[in-house]
This record gives sequence, C-alpha cells and structure tokens, in this order.
Amino acid sequence: MTASSDPRDLRLPALRRFAFAITLLNVVGHLYLGFEQSYAQPLVALATAYSLELLLEWIDARAKKRSPRYAGGPLVLANFLLSAHISGLAVAMLTYANARLAPVMLATAIAIGSKHVLRVATASGRSVHVFNPSNLGITVTLLALPSVGIFQPYMFTENLGPVGDWVLPCILVIAGSFLNARLTKKIPLILAWLGGFAIQALVRTAVLGTALRSELMPFTGLAFLLFTFYMITDPATTPSSARGQIVFGLATAGTYGVLVACHVVFGLFFALSLVCAGRGVLLFALNHARARLPADLSLAAPATAGQR
Repeated sequence: MTASSDPRDLRLPALRRFAFAITLLNVVGHLYLGFEQSYAQPLVALATAYSLELLLEWIDARAKKRSPRYAGGPLVLANFLLSAHISGLAVAMLTYANARLAPVMLATAIAIGSKHVLRVATASGRSVHVFNPSNLGITVTLLALPSVGIFQPYMFTENLGPVGDWVLPCILVIAGSFLNARLTKKIPLILAWLGGFAIQALVRTAVLGTALRSELMPFTGLAFLLFTFYMITDPATTPSSARGQIVFGLATAGTYGVLVACHVVFGLFFALSLVCAGRGVLLFALNHARARLPADLSLAAPATAGQR
C-alpha cells in the first residue's frame, strides 16, 4: 500500500490503523504475550525498512527528476514510512531466526526492495508492485535459509490463561473484520479464501484419506487468523473487484492445498507468493496485449481504406 494525501482515499487511514495495530501487537507481544524473538529484531527490521525505503525513493526521484514523496515535513515523512513500518514489523514478528539479526534484515530488505523492483503496469497506466512485500520477504528467506522458520503460534498466548486464549483471537478477528470491511474492502476475498480453504480440506480428505479434523485445524490457529485478516488482504497486491477478489482467494486456497498434498511446509506463505506471481504475469500479459492493439489497428486501417 502507498500513502496518499487525498482525503477521500481510504488507503492512508487503512495504513495508519494497520501500523497502529501491528505496533501494539508487537509491543504487547514482547512485553507480555510471550514473543520469543529478541527486542533487537523488530528494531533492526524497522531500521532496515526505513533506510531502504528512503534510499530507493531518493534514487527513483533523482532518476525521474521529481520531488521525493517523503519531502514536505514530518507528517508527510511519517505517512510515507507507514508501509515500510508495517512490512518491517510483520517480518520481525512472523519469522524466527533464533538470536540472529541478519535473516531478519534480509527478509525486510527483500520485502522493501520488491515494491520498487517487481512492478507491472496496469490498464490505467499506473505501475504497481506485484508481491505482498512482507510475505515475499518471508518466502524468499525461508527458501534461502533453511535454518529460519516461522513463529510458533503459542508465542501469542503463552502467558495467557484459558480466557485470554479466546479473547485475543476474538480481538484480532473483530479488528481485522472492521479494517477490511470499512477500509480495504476485502471481505469478498476473505470469504473466498475461507471457503476455498474448507473446500481444499474436504478434497484432500476425500482423495488422500486424511482426517478432516486435522485438515481443518489451521482454522483455529493464530497464524491462520493473522494471515487471513492482515496478510492476504493487502490492498496494493490484490484485486479490487469482488469477482477478482473471489478468484484470488480461491486460487490461494487451491494452491495451498496442492502444496500441502506435496508435503511442502509453510504453505500459506508460499501459496500467496505463487498466486501473486501468477497475477503479476497476467497483468503483464494483458498490458502487453493492450499496448500492441493500437499498432495492429493502425496497420490494418490503410489496407481497409484501399479496398473500398
């Protein structure tokens, strides 16, 4: 997502609320819930995200001879860094690299760099980034460094009692539903993803003979809730139309089912990256076809006129 100064644009309010929510979750997580990452890891992730976001924007502004988007005062700068803030904290929260800082820095750098490098033009002529930044950073780091894993869901409720085990997931679901209903408008995507997840579980149970209870168990995990309400719904890298959102959610669920059937771990993150890649290829192909269409028509027009 990219901050905007347009008061009618919901992206900036969404960014602010997501940034506040993930900051609060990280602070409470490290101080009380039971996060096992060191305090240094989110700080290093934020420093990497901020510095790289500013550097790449400065380079892009110099190359295009325009004013950097962070110029204009402290508030403009803060709004500009909201996206980097979210990506940095998401990477630090969702990855587990023991006490090492370099893997967190690598994942954060990939997340921020992907927004500036892996882009494709849309029908409106705008250039948009294709991959969910933090998800791609995590995906590449998991592939490149087998010693790095994903956070253990118990870290969110390790210090909570039987009541807190229910209260925290309810808070995450309610807050995520509000944000996605009012600001990102991604409820169709969420419903399609949840429905598709249930369908792929039923299919794998019927085909592979697995226990349906185990296939549906991820529904109850905090990792699944965070992915559903705060990861897959990224407005900048998912379709805006209801039909497109439904296709995107079902495709992610289907890809996840295939990966799990092939015994691939961390299927949630890999599935989202693969679907984002497929969507990027489709956008590129459509834009390329549109770019060629006027030239083809202009070549055909004289011949048609000569035949008359």
